[in-house]
Amino acid sequence: MNELIVKSFDQGVVIALLKDGKLVELHNEKSDNSFAVGDIYLGKARKVVPGLNASFVDVGYEKDGFLHYHDLGPQIRSLNKFVRKTMSGRQNKWSLTDFALEKDITKGGVVDSVLTSKQNVLVQVTKEPISTKGPRISSELSIAGRFLVLVPFSDRVSVSQKIKDPAEKERLKRLIQSIKPKGFGVIIRTVAQGKKVAELDSDLTNMLKKWKTIHKKLQKAKAPQKILGELGRVSAILRDILNDSFNSISVDSQDLYDEISRYLQTIAPDKENILKLHKGTKPIFEHFNIERQIKSSFGRSVSMRKGAYLIIEHTEALHVIDVNSGNRTNNVESQEANALEVNLASAEEVARQLRLRDMGGIVVVDFIDMQKAENRKKLFEALKGFMKEDRAKHKILPPSRFGLIEITRQRVRPEMNIKTVESCPACHGKGEVEATVLIVDEIEDKLNHALAVDKQKSVTICTHPFIAAYLSKGLFSLRMKWFFKYKKWVKIRPIYAYHLLQYAMFDKNDEELSL
Repeated sequence: MNELIVKSFDQGVVIALLKDGKLVELHNEKSDNSFAVGDIYLGKARKVVPGLNASFVDVGYEKDGFLHYHDLGPQIRSLNKFVRKTMSGRQNKWSLTDFALEKDITKGGVVDSVLTSKQNVLVQVTKEPISTKGPRISSELSIAGRFLVLVPFSDRVSVSQKIKDPAEKERLKRLIQSIKPKGFGVIIRTVAQGKKVAELDSDLTNMLKKWKTIHKKLQKAKAPQKILGELGRVSAILRDILNDSFNSISVDSQDLYDEISRYLQTIAPDKENILKLHKGTKPIFEHFNIERQIKSSFGRSVSMRKGAYLIIEHTEALHVIDVNSGNRTNNVESQEANALEVNLASAEEVARQLRLRDMGGIVVVDFIDMQKAENRKKLFEALKGFMKEDRAKHKILPPSRFGLIEITRQRVRPEMNIKTVESCPACHGKGEVEATVLIVDEIEDKLNHALAVDKQKSVTICTHPFIAAYLSKGLFSLRMKWFFKYKKWVKIRPIYAYHLLQYAMFDKNDEELSL
């Protein structure tokens, strides 16, 4: 069971992907983020560096994009010719049917034979700016759809390797060959398996519309300029992962609800009924228990079942994950069996953490040592199985003699990093709270006004879990005192998203009281 939960805020959205209620992916998409993987720009080659066999390209970012020779694509000369003729007004058609393609470049060539300084070049972002580096870019353009990927200046049709049935591969190839226009190659995605020609044709038509947009914008473009923006992060995730196992999409914003509804009508009308608009006093992440999972999953130490835990360290060069059994005790027969059990549970959590934090580059996992080769093989196969649902390209090496497993994982955007240690807003970490900060007295005053003056029939107090516990724990709690005083039971709801001094009161209709 897969659920997508989208929380909106002033600067953008936070997207959480749940599998059977467990958080497996988290994306923080800010509205001011000018770069996204898949965006297409008209850039200007600023500096061609033969020593690196690459060029630095101005795409409007403070740091120039990095374009290596191997990322130019075989058809770069055809692309450059199309861009040049379109911008000069000599290429009035978007179609490539009558467009004379140039000869492909060789794999072992040099960049200055293709690009010159100050030359306009059409590029696509393949890796967002990370740290002090500019975006990684490519001139091998591809326009992704739900079932297909359109590749201009190519006639090749290829099928995803994940489709194993030879008959289905042949059927899909034959279908695409019959409907695709000349001058365009197509990559058939895994989700196209079993789809009818009408669905594939509709997807192809949508992608060709985007190519028409690129051609139209190029006619008046001036580098650096964005020519085609990728879908919003929510829509892009839906495009890539929406399938029959998806049974719920919840959002807390009417605008976002309308946007996703329109997109679902385009790509999967039968799934429109799974979209829900969240209402109620609880914030959406609190309602789905995501806030608590975030705070327990992003620390240096990550706890698991039966006392086992992971320690995750980040360095400039790589990520290191240490597996610990902790104070775990059980009735297994031997230390070897115990180590295998802990390692298998840890492998599942490691796979989840890689997706959750979007960790990329080199990852070294130090599992608990096991003596038997068959157990090390079991661990390796299990880890590969857990990583199957990870959409990022990755490679896993078998365990070394020291129990280390090395993983390389593609990183295309900055790693998700959330601080789980909070500074107290009352004392700012000094450990001293001024006497004027009397949050409980303030709550009591407002509660008295709501129940004694406004005669509210029911009041719910939402506050930070620490304050909620102080108000409600114990037989002679403050809540019990209020019950005897007002003859009404006050509901207290802990909200993990609230800071320590934040609270709100709601009436019986779940409408906030302004006191």
